[in-house]
Amino acid sequence: MDFIRQEREDFRNLFKRVKRRDFSGTGGQIIKNSSYQLTTNIVSKVGALIFTAIIARLLLPDLFGLYSLALGTIVFFAAFTDMGLDSAMVAFLSKLLGKNKEKKAKSYFNYLSNIKIILILLVSLILLLSAYFIANNYYNKPIFFALIAGGLYIPLSTFSRFIETLYLANNNFKFPMFKEIIFQLVRFLIIPLVIFLLFKTTISGEKVIAILILGLSFSYFISLIYLWTKAKKTMPFLKLKEKRLLKNEKEKIKKFTLPLAAIVLSGVFFGYIDMLMLGHFVTGEFVGYYGATFSLIGSATVILSFMATALFPIFVRTSGKKLNLLFKRMATISTTISLLAVIFTFFAAKYIIIIIYGSEYLQAIIFLKYFSVLLLVGTLIGLHSTYFVSQEKTRKYSYLLITTTFLNIILNYLLITNGLKIGMQEAVLGACTATIISRFVFLGLLAFFRKR
Repeated sequence: MDFIRQEREDFRNLFKRVKRRDFSGTGGQIIKNSSYQLTTNIVSKVGALIFTAIIARLLLPDLFGLYSLALGTIVFFAAFTDMGLDSAMVAFLSKLLGKNKEKKAKSYFNYLSNIKIILILLVSLILLLSAYFIANNYYNKPIFFALIAGGLYIPLSTFSRFIETLYLANNNFKFPMFKEIIFQLVRFLIIPLVIFLLFKTTISGEKVIAILILGLSFSYFISLIYLWTKAKKTMPFLKLKEKRLLKNEKEKIKKFTLPLAAIVLSGVFFGYIDMLMLGHFVTGEFVGYYGATFSLIGSATVILSFMATALFPIFVRTSGKKLNLLFKRMATISTTISLLAVIFTFFAAKYIIIIIYGSEYLQAIIFLKYFSVLLLVGTLIGLHSTYFVSQEKTRKYSYLLITTTFLNIILNYLLITNGLKIGMQEAVLGACTATIISRFVFLGLLAFFRKR
């Protein structure tokens, strides 16, 4: 009862501070950051959900499955441009700007940006060179032109997110929110109209998907221009003269990013192995069912995980008992909200699918019921991940993720191939089960080692 009264009092104080617009101190910063981040996540994921629903209805399961597979493959490659650089940008610049060391912050920004550009160009080139083999040999599906379009999608989308980390490091969550609004508006105005016009022609489905990827690339281009223009106006340290980093400072970055690179590589497979394997084993139609439900759950999870992103700069500057107390309170709030979302999604799965995707996607209902539990697991994983990275416990985090990634790959292969002996639906259910088990194991390991 004392615990319940304490939580009730915390919520009451929270609403009082919001009403008074009192954003002073650490608590006020958390409220302010969380408010902007929540708005950003809602705009991003509700926008993504509506956008996906429109695209899914227009393309229908088979073509939508090919679109999901192509975009998933491109995003898989794009993840290799991170290699811990985004987190390094937030971690190092947040500390330096917090200590008013703006010249040093500019040096770190330039150094990290140069590495980022090299990675982006290299990954884009690899995708272009391997596009034919991936489309025609591994998947054996008509997505070659879409993968070629990914050569433009990768630099625009990844550098846009990289510039966004500048704002997060500076505890400025306002402009990323506006950037997300612009991105959503641009793609809503362009892409559905393009699909509608293309379907009036005799253009092939493969080329339609490629044009969609190009449309998304243009949307990222517009949002990137906005972010960079505002950054130059609101962040004076970007105009300061650069000083080359010392050898020990570069080593510090290397020491920080190497475990994160392992995390990224493992996380890429952890997050996309199910889609990549399904693309090889099942038809585009069932990839579409799987992609529709996974996209829905992914969007909802990110919305529910808004506190994890907003807490990162706070966690970086906090330690000891204060950090543990803050983590426990945030975990309690996240768990409560996520459990309610799980229950609602499970029992309303049929109506959610019909309303969002239409009756053509009724076979996806069972997949959504399976995935509903990920709303809880994914939210808590996000919070634990923020804790580990912010406290520079990246080596331990990488070991846990690598271990779980191997488990995920093995489970996906075994459950998909065995399910395929019965039918396509059972193969997809195998992928769902593998994903759920591996994420539960990962969360358990994170929780266990956080306390040690």
